[in-house]
Amino acid sequence: MTTAFPVTRTLSSRPAAGPPVVLIHGFASSAAADWPAECWADPLAAAGRETIVVHLPGHAGGPKVAEAGEATTARVVDALAECAGAEEVDVVGYSLGARLAWELARHPRTSVRRLVLGGLSPREPFAAVDLAAARAAVRGGPSPADPLTGAITAMASAGDAESLLNLVEGLAAEPFDPSAGVPAVPTLFLAGREDLMAHGIEELAAQVPGARMRHVAGDHRGALVGVELREAVLDFLGAPDAA
Repeated sequence: MTTAFPVTRTLSSRPAAGPPVVLIHGFASSAAADWPAECWADPLAAAGRETIVVHLPGHAGGPKVAEAGEATTARVVDALAECAGAEEVDVVGYSLGARLAWELARHPRTSVRRLVLGGLSPREPFAAVDLAAARAAVRGGPSPADPLTGAITAMASAGDAESLLNLVEGLAAEPFDPSAGVPAVPTLFLAGREDLMAHGIEELAAQVPGARMRHVAGDHRGALVGVELREAVLDFLGAPDAA
């Protein structure tokens, strides 16, 4: 999977005031759910910024994942680099999108000016998923006994379950490993104060030289949809008029 994923582009409605902003959504969510245009693309356009909202594979608007080998971390990030293009961009990722954005910022074909990582866990959850049990469950079998596998199965069942589980398997084959290298660009870490999924994000922020860490109101979902997180992102990207 090396060609670009589908994207939704919104052009600036004013003279450009900065590079395009790439937005990468979370697992078992969608571009529309995580980045509603009225909250992100429209105000960014009014502030002189183009947006590139990515539709990840296995998710609404994105390509199906026929087998796990199509969706290893390296192949997904290669495709994200195609989405970002050769020009300088800012990148904002949330949850799984933040994990991928971490890797994208280090991609040799991508020039990232500023990076925002929201709701990011320092641990790799997908490698611990019992994929056999998850696949059996989405095909009508018993619910997995393991709580993590059960949670991933429930999330996958709300969408294209086979594609999403193939994506889980592909990403798990190349687990998130922060020790392998950190972003070398100005980075903002964000997490909800009640977000258990991002527990330990401060450990990641401490590894990135000069990174900022900010906690905002809400749990994993509540933080993303809250005004406080959005205002923090827009301010960091230099688009205060969009808030």
